[in-house]
Amino acid sequence: MKIYRSITEPVRRTASWEDCWADLELGLITSWERGRAKSEETPDLASRANNNELVMLPWKGGFNLPKQGAKPKNTVSTAIKYGVFNYLAMWQGLRGEDLNINTEEELSITCPREKRTVIFTSSYAKYANSIEAED
Repeated sequence: MKIYRSITEPVRRTASWEDCWADLELGLITSWERGRAKSEETPDLASRANNNELVMLPWKGGFNLPKQGAKPKNTVSTAIKYGVFNYLAMWQGLRGEDLNINTEEELSITCPREKRTVIFTSSYAKYANSIEAED
């Protein structure tokens, strides 16, 4: 299913759970709208997302910042992580982009900070067993 909403469309003013989460399309729109709001609340996070970083968000798909004082990694991890489309929707909103997701196709993004790839998928079996970024 192709889900698209223009960044110029106003955020919906809905109060009920059904209006926000009743199906996949509404859930992705809600996640995207939350990303739009989060960009105003945390401009530093939005800036990192606009630099293509896959920042930590409530959905599976991002990476934690290295802990203070942690030594930099000497090797590049080749592990692939899987993420959910709700993450991608929120990330697009955080970046001030249109919501533009095709849930029938996987999409891969490589985080420049982590040098790791996340594949966004609708396959629960893939992301349920994905490596977590608890570095």
